[in-house]
Amino acid sequence: MGSSIAYFLASNSDYDGSIAVVEKDFTYSACATTRSVGSIRQQFSTPENVLISQFGYQFLSNAHEFLKVGDDSPDISLFRSAYLLLATHAGQDELRRGHDVQTGCGTQVEYLDAASLARTFHWLNVEDLAAGCRGLQGEGWFDPYSLLIALKKKAISLGVRYIEDEVIHVHLKSNRITGADLKSYGHLRCQSIVNAAGPYAGDLALQAGISLPVSPRRRNVFVFHSRARIEDMPLLVDPAGFYVRPEGEYYLCGYSPPIHEEDPIDYTLDVDHELFDDLIWPKLAHRIPQFETLRVVNSWAGHYDYNSFDQNGIVGVHPEFSNYYFANGFSGHGLQQAPAIGRAISELLVDGQYKSLDLTRLGYERILAEQKYGESVII
Repeated sequence: MGSSIAYFLASNSDYDGSIAVVEKDFTYSACATTRSVGSIRQQFSTPENVLISQFGYQFLSNAHEFLKVGDDSPDISLFRSAYLLLATHAGQDELRRGHDVQTGCGTQVEYLDAASLARTFHWLNVEDLAAGCRGLQGEGWFDPYSLLIALKKKAISLGVRYIEDEVIHVHLKSNRITGADLKSYGHLRCQSIVNAAGPYAGDLALQAGISLPVSPRRRNVFVFHSRARIEDMPLLVDPAGFYVRPEGEYYLCGYSPPIHEEDPIDYTLDVDHELFDDLIWPKLAHRIPQFETLRVVNSWAGHYDYNSFDQNGIVGVHPEFSNYYFANGFSGHGLQQAPAIGRAISELLVDGQYKSLDLTRLGYERILAEQKYGESVII
């Protein structure tokens, strides 16, 4: 997110200032981006998120041109596929509402009843399903690390400075941020500051006395092998809370607890192996009987920058601190939204308003007013 903002700002011909990106660790080994499964979809419940992903897919499809440095054209390994979101009778109406929002934004999404699901996906157990939605365009997955490094290299080529350090204190004067103290570097003066700290955004905001409902939630990813081969398998999202998709000769899967289930703040990166055995595998084998026999070959854990208020992004300038900007709380879909958010924040910094896509309803004002603008399609 930070590198995307830096890239779009440095690319803006109307911006003549300097840009610094402060990163805690240049290896990125523990960051949310590199531990993501790197997918993009158009199927969201709010129109802003659909439109954000439309631009995101366009950007990813042309990243080899947008992020080219000299003769070095990056390859982010974009694999075009589809999401298949499933629903029981209890979730059917919500799925239909989401479909209407998506098609209203011009996205091609196919609504399938249970009989159509059974005909289209012969390997799928539909006995407890009512419907599903399959994206027909603009969805798939890609390599998160390659995108991150490509954005960073391009930003550096445009004059952006990267500092491997950590912000430990933010300085305030009246209603403005005047600078930040870094752990090793010392004081860094600024005209504006953008909080793009991912899972740690809430901690960073507190340094300015700002309450931001964003904190890390641990998510486990499991890689398994199965002799069963399912051709042209989409990324399947089950109403039981798990997702699964192919990855070469293997499959990736994970689980996100529903909002009403316990989901504590968690800074650790330890894998919960029992989660697969006790929860994911039984549900997975129920939905896809061919996966009753499989073998886990790898696993890792990463973090969502989870917005506990309404699971939607918090984007824009603080209504009181006139030069403090937010790009936070995307609750698991920040990687795919980074291009559009980078463009949006750069527009605010240069023009003082959104020009390409109005994201006003994602502003921090709703947090202060306690008026939720929730995203229900959280995976």
